[in-house]
Amino acid sequence: MSSMGQKMPPCARYSSTRGKIMSKQTRYQAKTPNADGVISYTSAENAVWRDLMAGQAQAVQTHMARPYLDGLERLALPTDRVPQTDELSDVLSPLTGWRVAPVPALIGFERFFDMLARRVFPAASFIRSRADFDYIKEPDIFHEIFGHTPLLTDPRFAGFSQAIGQAGLRAGRQDYAWLIRLYWFTIEFGLTLEAGQIKALGSGLASSPTELPWSVSDAPLHRPFDVIDILRTPYRIDIHQPLYFVLEELDELFAAADRDLLADVKVAQAKGLFAPSYEQKAG
Repeated sequence: MSSMGQKMPPCARYSSTRGKIMSKQTRYQAKTPNADGVISYTSAENAVWRDLMAGQAQAVQTHMARPYLDGLERLALPTDRVPQTDELSDVLSPLTGWRVAPVPALIGFERFFDMLARRVFPAASFIRSRADFDYIKEPDIFHEIFGHTPLLTDPRFAGFSQAIGQAGLRAGRQDYAWLIRLYWFTIEFGLTLEAGQIKALGSGLASSPTELPWSVSDAPLHRPFDVIDILRTPYRIDIHQPLYFVLEELDELFAAADRDLLADVKVAQAKGLFAPSYEQKAG
């Protein structure tokens, strides 16, 4: 499999079937801002950003939904260098009240939910090496910025992300893996209909050259958006998704922000997980 970007929600790492946080191991080192809040990137790292941007430019115009494309236009991301998180915050703050903060590659659920609840998007500060250009397991700043921040320019999507964080702060640890599936199948790998055509919304799709066209093709299963069904659907992080949920109207997603999501989690837990739609790994 070759898939640009990563296969996990930003910063919270877990097994969706076992409901536990994965081992926090990465060979990448987080970059630390200097006293002025600036992260220094090398010319080689800036060149990786440049080539990733160039590689996805046409694909997102073809396959991504209008809210993502509108957000990408609002951000006006640099094409020749890694942007600073403060640059993103300067755009997001007046639009939706959000800001972007650099974090290590892997953080726990509690911190992840807390940051979302406070309208702070946690962005891994490193960028992948050339060796991992086509596929990287952990999220790097290309996935975080190119994939996630365009939707955070839209108050409706920004509000939904905050609602996930707020629900997470009220959740018990046993609920984390259930609740995060709603984030996974929407903000990370969500699809929607535009003029009768399936388009991609999710950040994991925007930053993946192979999974983006796959997701909107006839190859995977497409099911209607349903909160309880999503919470009951296990997934694997290391494959192209065999199943996606499709929003017929974006208002379906925004209405979910007003639901009692923890009550929904309890309903899903009572019903139990669906059988996986993928081959399970041995062991």
